[in-house]
Amino acid sequence: MPSPELQRIHAFMSAFARRQAARVVDLPGGFAAYDDAFSHSHANNQVVIDTDVDTEALPALADEALGHLPHRLISVLDDATGAACAESLGRAGYTHSTLLVMVHEGPVPAGGSAEVVDLDALREPLARRWRGFLPDVDGEVIRHLVERREARRRGADVVHFIGSRTDEGDVASWADLYLDPATGTAQLEDLMTAEDHLRRGHADAVVATALRLAAAQDCGTRFLTAFAADWPRHWYERRGFSVIGRTHCFERS
Repeated sequence: MPSPELQRIHAFMSAFARRQAARVVDLPGGFAAYDDAFSHSHANNQVVIDTDVDTEALPALADEALGHLPHRLISVLDDATGAACAESLGRAGYTHSTLLVMVHEGPVPAGGSAEVVDLDALREPLARRWRGFLPDVDGEVIRHLVERREARRRGADVVHFIGSRTDEGDVASWADLYLDPATGTAQLEDLMTAEDHLRRGHADAVVATALRLAAAQDCGTRFLTAFAADWPRHWYERRGFSVIGRTHCFERS
């Protein structure tokens, strides 16, 4: 049984996906979230499983829900349910990734030189970073990956884009901050740094500022997710985040 804090985080993540979506269809075990305006964004067009589900029926359920799209993305919030889904989804051709739910413990860093910015300040550096990650996709895909950030404003009561600027005023590193003061929950999401500004402290400034803003809104549960098999998890651990749970992501082209 997940801890009360982890249950609260799961509820926050489920509610965010519902609120962000342009359209939601309830399914056995969860729901499908859609946004036709960002059809190239997997995160905006996916199946979310947030309760018990028939694992053998899940591949067909996802095919029916996402059959109009060239991709399949299934997010399973509960660790045990996700592990139970792995075999049937693996047979159906899905790749499986585990994400760590990490909460910030210890004192909130003092200061933080980053600031709340608008999407206009992020468009150019964000598009440039995505082109580096995905050099072979067309401009429409990049546009969706950039502009989908605007839809995230619907996902929580308070949504901030946090940016750390260079001396010249360019945004060098950025992340989203989602706040639900009513439940005391905050999520830091999608931290990125422009390639030519890596290892200059900008990401630290973004994280410190986000934690400070969350604490100012009385959000005692401050969390993020990080891929279990990738290096950023260790970077976050060195900054006071620790693992309290796991969620699962299944993808198929």
